[in-house]
Amino acid sequence: MTEAPRPAPRPAPETAPPTAVDPRLLEILVCPVTRGALEYDRTANELISRSARLAYPIRDGAPVMLPEEARVLEEGEA
Repeated sequence: MTEAPRPAPRPAPETAPPTAVDPRLLEILVCPVTRGALEYDRTANELISRSARLAYPIRDGAPVMLPEEARVLEEGEA
């Protein structure tokens, strides 16, 4: 009896390729801190709140809209 081949391991979230965010989702999501608009940064795979100076990560295709999980934008990023 032979074992079935195992699937290849998934890459770590840091190395996973960015996934597109549904534009309809971007229309309804707002920054939980300021209630302002968000911008999608495809290269960083983040939703950016310029008014709060925060970048919310997107993990496994789902935006993580928790301020404590957000990255603070550097001076030149905002």
